[in-house]
Amino acid sequence: MAAAEEEELPLPRLPELFDISRQLLDEVEVATEPTGSREVQEKVSKGLQHLKQAAEMLAQLDLFSRNEDLEEIASTDLKYLMVPAFQGALAMKQGNSSKRLDHLQWAREHFLNYLSQCQHYHVAEFELPKTKNNSAENNTASSSMAQPSLVAMASQRQAKIERYKQKKEMEHRLSEMKSAVESGEADDEHVREYYLLHLRRWIGICLEEIESIDQEINILRGKDSSKEASTSHSSRPSRPPMKPFILTRDAAQAKVFGAGYPSLATMTVNDWYEQHRKLGALPDRGIARTTSGAEVIWTKILSNIKILGSILFHLIVK
Repeated sequence: MAAAEEEELPLPRLPELFDISRQLLDEVEVATEPTGSREVQEKVSKGLQHLKQAAEMLAQLDLFSRNEDLEEIASTDLKYLMVPAFQGALAMKQGNSSKRLDHLQWAREHFLNYLSQCQHYHVAEFELPKTKNNSAENNTASSSMAQPSLVAMASQRQAKIERYKQKKEMEHRLSEMKSAVESGEADDEHVREYYLLHLRRWIGICLEEIESIDQEINILRGKDSSKEASTSHSSRPSRPPMKPFILTRDAAQAKVFGAGYPSLATMTVNDWYEQHRKLGALPDRGIARTTSGAEVIWTKILSNIKILGSILFHLIVK
């Protein structure tokens, strides 16, 4: 019986879905808890779900047509044009930083959809932001250009100031009209003005959000590219370690004495010869004798040693 009653429960109507979604968005905007907290994320998820149902109902009812003008839309139906803007605003509040880029792109699509509708119905005069393809072409074309001129930067700053002033004026006017419209005391003219002010206010919000989204997307893509570059750099094969070497005075010394000069001479050949002569370690032991063939050979060897020693000494002195 209870199950049958649950199945017979009527689905929420379009006005209820819109009002609940707008209330959830307002609560998320003024929440003191962190955006990633469970309570805030539950409201974001619930609001997006209600807005999705509302968008599907609007598509089924074909409430807005490209063949009609703004004056042909009923005053009470104007508020439903803000559904894509609400979707983009709640999409910006989604958590899960790993999917941040997807959330930004999805929110940008909703904001752009809202601005396209408002431009079609001539709700206000503004320049529609470029789409992804157009912005990519624009970035490619302007890559070879210098930084923006001071005149362009000043004009952009002035446009932001004007939008901010208009936003504050509209918010002040909306706060004055809110109680009369929501209580049903306002006439059709004031109701229409009230929702048109809301539409124009959200035009400024969407333009600012798209500009912020584009900047954040560039930052996120820059981080991803730097991570890919570091990953590819770390995957390169490491170089083999270099062999240690010691600088010598010249190539000849390096070949003769070796690294670190382990064989550097401590005396000349003449000093060595005199030392061995005094010790009586020479072949003749200081005794004159007939020169034999072996003595002649030994004398030649000593003579060659002296010559080699002189050469090495001159090399060291250089």
